[in-house]
Amino acid sequence: MVDIKKLQAQLMERIDTEDLQQVEKVERYIALIKLNNKLDANIAEDGTRVVVVNGAQEYIKVHPAIAEKSKINSSLLAIEKSFEFKAPDLPEAEEPEDEPKPKKKASGLL
Repeated sequence: MVDIKKLQAQLMERIDTEDLQQVEKVERYIALIKLNNKLDANIAEDGTRVVVVNGAQEYIKVHPAIAEKSKINSSLLAIEKSFEFKAPDLPEAEEPEDEPKPKKKASGLL
């Protein structure tokens, strides 16, 4: 599992922290990651299927957290697509020296 604090720090480094909308997106993203982790813990504890008792009836169904994880995943992807990451700081490229162009050879054709 990813360290939440490291993930948040990494995202904050990649956005314009003066843009409150971008900061809020990071906060929402982190909140959804935390919620997703809690759902994972619930599924690990209960299993992927749960027994539902309704009066005298008893039946097995898929853990409801699985459907919620799907919704959270869609929300996470939508937020990821909307991030406006800053361009990474790259070292300046060196200017190539002017190289002499090779001279064309006469082909001997008329």
